Amino acid sequence: MDHQAVLALYDRDMREGARPDGPGARIERAGAVVRQVADSEGWNGVVWSALNETTADRAIAEQIDRFRGLGRDFEWKLYGHDLPSDLGARLIEAGFRPEPEEALMIAEVAGLTVDAELPDGVRVVPALDAVGVDLVVDVHEKAFGTDGSSLRHRLLTRLAQQPDTLVAVVAVAGDEPVSAARMELVPGTRFAGLWGGGTVEGWRGRGVYRALVAHRARAAAAHGYRYLQVDASPMSRPILQRLGFHALSTTTPYLYAM
Repeated sequence: MDHQAVLALYDRDMREGARPDGPGARIERAGAVVRQVADSEGWNGVVWSALNETTADRAIAEQIDRFRGLGRDFEWKLYGHDLPSDLGARLIEAGFRPEPEEALMIAEVAGLTVDAELPDGVRVVPALDAVGVDLVVDVHEKAFGTDGSSLRHRLLTRLAQQPDTLVAVVAVAGDEPVSAARMELVPGTRFAGLWGGGTVEGWRGRGVYRALVAHRARAAAAHGYRYLQVDASPMSRPILQRLGFHALSTTTPYLYAM
């Protein structure tokens, strides 16, 4: 895989040419910035910029003004290859708070290892309705220790209005949900995104996360997508590398609270 060519394609298709990530969201293009505006339960933030030392501070101030006018907290999703090179420091100076850095990892679907097996007694079930979404959210809250109400809202809305763009799955041991993940399909692009992969404590290190990645990779192939993308934590990065993913950049959420 040509890393620079794929990264450029990702920037063009998924960032500069971003599509709304769900019903009720819209993409706004304002000069050298592309942002998403959604309701209070959706994701609000900057997905792409083409700035330099002269234009960066003004663009940052304009985004703050835009989201302040909407009364929305928002995120500036900064990638390691974005310019200017001190954009992160400028965001902090403007009042943003950085979250932990993750690796932008991409793989060609055709080159992935997709034969990972689940532990005995564990099965994968699709989340197709409110009952399934509740299982996904239950795992999310236990695995990450965060409130899942916004996630529940987004998944239910997407399943109701755009079901063909979401693949959500839960790994269940007996009646207990032990891991969950989703894949978001972006029509008109070559990329599908892996999100929310989490496993509850006590089931980590037993191959469940790996099996859910493989399950979604098979689904991506069935839908005709060429690439899979994931923002990988330090914990998941080694697993993804063994499956065939490559780290092409980094991504850091910079959060601005009103």
